[in-house]
Amino acid sequence: MRKEFIQKGKRKKEKGLSGGVSLKRQIKRQNFVRGRFKEDISGLAADFTSSLEADKKLAQFDIEGSLAHLKALRKANLVSEKEKKSIENGLNIIKDELDDGTFKFDKKYEDIHINIEKRLIELAPVAGAKLHTARSRNDQVCLDFRLYVKNEIKRIASVLISLRLELIKSAKANIKAFLPGYTHFQHAQPVSLAHHILAYYEMFTRDFIKLKNAYTSADFLTLGSGALAGVDFNIDRQLEATLLGFEKVSRNSMDSVSDRDFAIEFNFVLAMIVLHLSRFCEELIIWNSEEFGFIGLKDEFTTGSSIMPQKKNPDILELIRGKSGLVISNLLALFITMKALPLTYNRDMQEDKKPVMENAGVVYNSLYIFKEIIRTIKFKKSNMLLQLNDDFIYATDIVNYLVNKGIPFRYAHRIVGRLVNAAKKQNKNMSQLSLNDYKALSGYFEKDVFNLFNAEFSINSKKTYGSTALRMIKASITECEKEIENDRKFL
Repeated sequence: MRKEFIQKGKRKKEKGLSGGVSLKRQIKRQNFVRGRFKEDISGLAADFTSSLEADKKLAQFDIEGSLAHLKALRKANLVSEKEKKSIENGLNIIKDELDDGTFKFDKKYEDIHINIEKRLIELAPVAGAKLHTARSRNDQVCLDFRLYVKNEIKRIASVLISLRLELIKSAKANIKAFLPGYTHFQHAQPVSLAHHILAYYEMFTRDFIKLKNAYTSADFLTLGSGALAGVDFNIDRQLEATLLGFEKVSRNSMDSVSDRDFAIEFNFVLAMIVLHLSRFCEELIIWNSEEFGFIGLKDEFTTGSSIMPQKKNPDILELIRGKSGLVISNLLALFITMKALPLTYNRDMQEDKKPVMENAGVVYNSLYIFKEIIRTIKFKKSNMLLQLNDDFIYATDIVNYLVNKGIPFRYAHRIVGRLVNAAKKQNKNMSQLSLNDYKALSGYFEKDVFNLFNAEFSINSKKTYGSTALRMIKASITECEKEIENDRKFL
């Protein structure tokens, strides 16, 4: 019985799918997209359902995934060595066509995956039609998207490291530049400019850590999940994972094809990066104003006015700040798309790529140009120092002076509050008051209180790790440099 079945199978293979017509000829004369459907999709529906514009960015990853899947098919004896070589040759031709721009996209084939498969079957009619064995577009799309996200994470991580390096360089050059630190946008206490710059280094370092975590979330091979239930062939998923550079293989096929957490997580990190960029841009825009005059921007990163010839506007910084709204809204869009979807794949999920791809492009470009702004920015240190002539900024130092004399902090705070009022009443700075004015409020004041009106003294009086004291800043810079060297290993 088994022998008879095998012989019938051989005769069928020799004749093709029906009668004496060869399989190759039948494939050539079949409409590629027809099977269940008798008619082609309408032009209107094709335009509405097409995801080609976004999918084109997945083309190289689709080829990579297909080549890995092909090796698994060969290992499972689902294609012959000859067929494997034929498919490889076809995929390499397609890759060259994509690279040189000669690949012909057809919107009738709604996405990049079908466009590539259709072209492959043109190049290898019989063998090419076998490539989709043991995979679905569901796990294929998810694979390509994960490969794309992993690649973009590395690309953005690289420019993020470059920006952090520029911040370290800037901090090293400005350790002894002093300016007011602000709370509620009012003078608070003197700080080193380096300390201020390194605050943003910390923000971008947290972003880098989040990028690595997002990479871990994306680093699961989902190929082999099929449409939702797995596949009926003995495909070596670990082989595919190794070939494609995935750390792990996904554990549940239903979750695998419906999971977009990795994309949301990546988009969240991108939103955090632009949030930090926007905050930094806001400060630089303020510092660039005539009222502050703390920085000067290179001409190449500014624009003029169509009517006011004196203007030199910080447009690049404003645009980075403005684009942050787009990135944050794209994160929200992805959340809304996914919030009510049942398992497993739903066509809504076609809309997952544009918010991620758009954000990845905006964030990469914003980081790159912002890095150049930081590299070329001119800090006007003398203008910063002038702001410290408002010596009420040393009020906290005077409080601590009294605390060191043994007065409880809350009482010392009240005494200095009255001292501030006395100076304001006389329209003087605190350093212009007489020692008698001080002693009238507390007998603990001595002549040495006037030594406190000095930015460097105030800054270096800080004792805690992570403070603005110059010795702490230097130690922090050393730590940051070591941190960068370690982070380079991720790339």
